[in-house]
Amino acid sequence: MKVRMGYSAWVAGVVQFFAVHLFVESAWARPYSWAWNNISDLGNAHCALQSDPEPRYVCSPEHAAMNASFIALGTLLVLGTALTATLWCRGAASAVTRFLLAGAGVGFVLAGLAPADVHENQHALGALLIMGTGNIGLLLAGARLAEDVPGPLRWGTRLLGITALTAFGLFLSRHYLGLGMGGMERVAAFPLLAWALVAGSRGLFRQQTRTPDTTPEMRIAQVPHGQ
Repeated sequence: MKVRMGYSAWVAGVVQFFAVHLFVESAWARPYSWAWNNISDLGNAHCALQSDPEPRYVCSPEHAAMNASFIALGTLLVLGTALTATLWCRGAASAVTRFLLAGAGVGFVLAGLAPADVHENQHALGALLIMGTGNIGLLLAGARLAEDVPGPLRWGTRLLGITALTAFGLFLSRHYLGLGMGGMERVAAFPLLAWALVAGSRGLFRQQTRTPDTTPEMRIAQVPHGQ
């Protein structure tokens, strides 16, 4: 039951985030750009011309909804990481990996509590936890998933981690490779969310299709005595 709750938390967190993202950006009088606006612009509390890291005008009428979504996403990411123990190998390395992934959840909560135009330093710390700590955890997760996790998810997790960390470095150095500031930020931030959605959906599907007589406990009980 706890594992199902963990997977559900990941899926619900990511789905609500993108739903609110689309709703909040649609409220902008000036069109919001995934290429040239930061994700954080959606949560800015005031209308103003922003100069860093690139000049753009920010005015998000539904910023409160976006910040609430950040907080919900972060809380559900942490909850999911805590409850999905069966997804991971045992050992200290897996515990560290899960701790790093949970750090991304803390980062989203901090980003929601501290909008970039109100508490810049705290918001920047949140972004560092998301795209730094979280992506390191994502990279390590590829080697710490349980043995029954299929190969494509293992190497896909590693690939997402490498992609996200590389994009984070490019974003910090302001090398956007034609994607724009917002585009490169999304390449750095969204792989973790994509992974949580896929891993959570797979986990829920396996929980739903597993029958009672195929659980480890039942298999042990069915082994004849003396074998």
